[in-house]
Amino acid sequence: MDTLLKTHNKLVFLPQPQGAPEKLSSLSSSKSQELKFGPRKTFLRRGRNGSVRASSSTLLELVPETKKENLVFELPVYDPSKGLVVDLAVVGGGPAGLAVAQQVSEAGLSVCTIDPFPKLIWPNNYGVWVDEFEAMDLLDCLDTTWSGAVVYIDDKTKKDLDRPYGRVNRKQLKSKMLQKCVSNGVNFHQAKVVKVIHEESKSLLICSDGVTIEATLVLDATGFSRCLVQYDKPYNPGYQVAYGILAEVEEHPFDLDKMVFMDWRDSHLINNTELKTRNSRIPTFLYAMPFSSNRIFLEETSLVARPGVPMKDIQERMVARLRHLGINVKSIEEDEHCVIPMGGPLPVLPQRVVGIGGTAGMVHPSTGYMVARTLAAAPIVANAIVRYLGAERSLSGNDLSAEVWKDLWPIQRRRQREFFCFGMDILLKLDLQATRRFFDAFFDLQPRYWHGFLSSRLFLPELIVFGLALFSHASNTSRIEIMANGTLPLVNMINNLIQDRD
Repeated sequence: MDTLLKTHNKLVFLPQPQGAPEKLSSLSSSKSQELKFGPRKTFLRRGRNGSVRASSSTLLELVPETKKENLVFELPVYDPSKGLVVDLAVVGGGPAGLAVAQQVSEAGLSVCTIDPFPKLIWPNNYGVWVDEFEAMDLLDCLDTTWSGAVVYIDDKTKKDLDRPYGRVNRKQLKSKMLQKCVSNGVNFHQAKVVKVIHEESKSLLICSDGVTIEATLVLDATGFSRCLVQYDKPYNPGYQVAYGILAEVEEHPFDLDKMVFMDWRDSHLINNTELKTRNSRIPTFLYAMPFSSNRIFLEETSLVARPGVPMKDIQERMVARLRHLGINVKSIEEDEHCVIPMGGPLPVLPQRVVGIGGTAGMVHPSTGYMVARTLAAAPIVANAIVRYLGAERSLSGNDLSAEVWKDLWPIQRRRQREFFCFGMDILLKLDLQATRRFFDAFFDLQPRYWHGFLSSRLFLPELIVFGLALFSHASNTSRIEIMANGTLPLVNMINNLIQDRD
């Protein structure tokens, strides 16, 4: 993973420890935190009852220091003295890595997971559509659900989405995965992988503590750091940037039965010409999960931009929005800084190290979604590994990894991703008004289209129908904007589709 560093108005990315979950985020204002905002100032004004009213650009004074919570687990430790070659070494202990480790070990193969903090609870607030987790038998890992969601296009237009939404219980999900891994005999090694040496039929993973682990197959699940997986094309993605807080508030104006999926209103900026101008050019929206009348998760998000919107800018917009909505923050349980690379090239296909999640280019290029997609892909990767490393052990080395890559990124998935990148390229060029018109049409589509698009369930023939339906639902102005901003990306997409063959 990478962490956003704000330096002289440029976005610079620093390497993070491997194994962190795929969404780039830092929780709270830890002393060791790499995300910098410059010198601290007093930005808060206290009300009569002790609540806090933001007076300029940040709520950082309320952010507690990071409390790193570890699960209480006795993890089986890898014993290097035995000199065994494990079937699979999983580098990284995020949701994707643990899911594959769990499922491969269920088939009786030997697995070692390598992560610097194997018991640490993931810091990210994951939100998912309930049907996605229901399909994977993970409903017990949702701590809160809402009957639907709402989208505010502007002050006059609101979309009610009849699709239940939930927040992932990070502790429960990791506990469930670790428990199954332990039951299946997975071993754990607490370290970072600093180097991998490939031999004909096995790989040697050199760890930061000097231990060498030998494995028939290596899976890179380190998120966006691209620690082991190789790329051979220029990496120039769009960036989704967000700042979120889980807060206790006096009150908020949102329905407790609905989460706020997108709020594109900008009336909170009417008295701030500079912010309004920036937001008109590169808009941000509010994402909110209300848990009670005075406890809520609030996140200001730039959907996609290149380069990414500076975090300080995101925070200023959020403070202005909360003030306008009358949301007075009393305390902050945790805050979240997120930077998600979107789009860009796929890694070299195939290559010796197999990837999953962010390191394998699996983030949705148009939305930033990934956790449900990668968890759904875990059985595909696991089944391929078991098939070729099972009783027959028909393949090894480069031939083995090539078959796993083929199952992870078949032609239909690559074509799907190419269409999603086409969508991202259009979104990159839309200002606030054009973005509103786009989503006004998007959420007017039949649910099977927008459900399928957001959840990566539509493939190229269906995506073409989706695109035509979106164009027909769009206003005349929006159609002109889509054609003006989408012609070159469309040509590039068609060219890439023609060149990409099995």
